[in-house]
Amino acid sequence: MYHLQQAIGILGGTFDPIHFGHLRTALELSQALELTEVRLVPCYQPVHRKLPAASPEHRLAMVRAAIQDETALTVDDCEIQRKGPSYTIDTLEILHQQFPNTPLCLIMGIDALLGFPSWHRWEDILTLAHLVIAHRPQYQLPQTGVVAQLLKARLKHSVSSLHECIAGNILLHPVTSLDISATDIRRQIAAGRNPRYLLPDLVYEYIKKHGVYSISQI
Repeated sequence: MYHLQQAIGILGGTFDPIHFGHLRTALELSQALELTEVRLVPCYQPVHRKLPAASPEHRLAMVRAAIQDETALTVDDCEIQRKGPSYTIDTLEILHQQFPNTPLCLIMGIDALLGFPSWHRWEDILTLAHLVIAHRPQYQLPQTGVVAQLLKARLKHSVSSLHECIAGNILLHPVTSLDISATDIRRQIAAGRNPRYLLPDLVYEYIKKHGVYSISQI
């Protein structure tokens, strides 16, 4: 019997731009779930939404700027390096090869959970990772359908469930609800308004320096 290492978290997204909603969720879950780290994984090309306004290189640089002084959070550029459509299963397979004895905790919101059965090879994802659902009180869990059945079969109620086996469990955990929208931030910047206190100052400085968002990109 092999010994499991302490679990790590995986939080993917376009991060267009990264903001305090992303960062607060990642940090809170890192602490509450006793994760070694939370890896922020900027996607190259999202599958279920339109292309980001900023280039992959700019979005990666903004994530790096945002977390440069926070040791609990790291950035993983595997999807940027891989190029093409960013499928979560591909990323998890790579991470599982790198960390074969480490439980991987895929972090998502309720909205993503509701669409989870439409993800590429979604059932295989559960053989490689646990699902951690960042739960906000305004969202209700489904009572019927595939997701409801999934929760009935796999939902756990203790943090230890993430550390005692390699994959396959689902845990809901409350997080601070920060109603921050990346779309709204981009619109504010394009309109010449200051988005300070919605995202880290270093990220805003990067955006200004490189002219990342313009009216034509919004």
